[in-house]
Amino acid sequence: MPTRVVLGCGPEYRVLLARLAAAGDLLVVVDDADEAEWLTERDVPVVEADPTDPATLRELDADPESVVVATGSADETSRISVAAREVFPDARLLSQPGVQREDGELAAAAETTDPAGVVADRVLEYVASSAGDRSLRLRRALRSIEEPVAVLAHDNPDPDAIASAVALVEIAAGVGVDAEACYFGAIAHQENRALVNLLDLDLRTLDDPSELEEYGGIALVDHARPGVNDQLPDDTPVDVVIDHHPTHGPDEAEFVDLRSGVGATSTLLSEYFDRLGIELTEQVATALLYGLRVDTDDFTREVAVADFEAAARLLPRVDESVLERVESPSLSGETMDVLAGAIERRIRNGNALTACVGELNDRDALAQAADLLLDLEDVSTTLVFGIIDDTVYVSGRARGTEIDLGETLRAAYGQLGSAGGHADMAGAQLPVGMLVEPDEENPVEIVEEVLTNAFLDALETSRTAAGGGYAMAGDGLSFLPELRREVSGVGDASRSVDHEPDRDGGDGELE
Repeated sequence: MPTRVVLGCGPEYRVLLARLAAAGDLLVVVDDADEAEWLTERDVPVVEADPTDPATLRELDADPESVVVATGSADETSRISVAAREVFPDARLLSQPGVQREDGELAAAAETTDPAGVVADRVLEYVASSAGDRSLRLRRALRSIEEPVAVLAHDNPDPDAIASAVALVEIAAGVGVDAEACYFGAIAHQENRALVNLLDLDLRTLDDPSELEEYGGIALVDHARPGVNDQLPDDTPVDVVIDHHPTHGPDEAEFVDLRSGVGATSTLLSEYFDRLGIELTEQVATALLYGLRVDTDDFTREVAVADFEAAARLLPRVDESVLERVESPSLSGETMDVLAGAIERRIRNGNALTACVGELNDRDALAQAADLLLDLEDVSTTLVFGIIDDTVYVSGRARGTEIDLGETLRAAYGQLGSAGGHADMAGAQLPVGMLVEPDEENPVEIVEEVLTNAFLDALETSRTAAGGGYAMAGDGLSFLPELRREVSGVGDASRSVDHEPDRDGGDGELE
């Protein structure tokens, strides 16, 4: 069954039809015998019939993703558009500009393109390019899922995950699918709370995976695998995945959009609104731009051309007053305590800083502390960690270094929990029970020793590899059994670890 239908064929559209035919999945309907013959000679699938007649279009037995009206006559274009919208109400409808009905409205609310040569590039961009194809596949995947759909952000979602979740819900609504944005954990960071509250974003907090039984399908945004940075069982079936993080392992879903070459998942979601012809509301546009800015650190971290293009699309629709209020919220007392603790307890090893802040409640404060410490003179890598209930949360940052921080944390902690992220922003989650015996009197001290030494071992291995020297695959936790037996004698005794006497330090999250 064709996914693209072209109605009419003026001579000026022959270039377009030839290129669409090369892209495949095409059917052309014309009522001109000469044009039908011309198309047949070039192996373009064609039906000779009246494209202005709804009955004719119904007989095609087609459910196209896109319909292109390719005739130069304003009157004929208007009549074809009205018939196409009646028969194919869910298809993307494109026609030439300036075509109006008698009431002065654009014909059948079709989107418009420029005529002649320009139309070929414009239409192909929407219906036959890789971006256009992704959009059509996403719409098809969403419509195939049993409703309602749970759009799941990663645990304790950051602005990019929050914005991506609400954006995909709006995209689903735009293609007639009921969906709800969800997450496990908490939105603790003061700016993240301000974003949700000021924009009145609708997100559901989940307390138990069993709550997802209420949904017919699951979409993951800003993370790619169930059980990794969310509370889903590892074998949970997933229908849609949209993420910009590098992944390790299979990502199985009916629709997968993984593009690690862009700076934010918000960039990917913003593209779908344009391609699918769905109105981008001020609320969602503002959230997406903020998510994009945070994940790229205001377009200074792992930014790509696509991120700037997304910002250009979003900016005209953004409520700038809300952004200003989101970016200047008050800090909680606990966040200040975590920042102060990271500064006070920082340990310096060359140009790397680590800090254990002990037990805490606000996980997002760890990322702020990691960013803050990165502002210290001659520091290029920071790692801050703390304990919430029975889990150690780790947040790392890097700048101006050849190492891949995500790979470094995976080498250091991947055996014991979830770890990874970007080259300059990464994190981990580790069960305390994997690091400390249940009856241990000094669990925080043990955690600090284990994580610090494992990280420094992996960092040294990464630097050796980046410098071209020989390095074995790192096992940053090879000393763990000895550590459990002897609290104070951990790691390489020859390593110099000194506490830096003074100075200060920022924001982030586990990827």
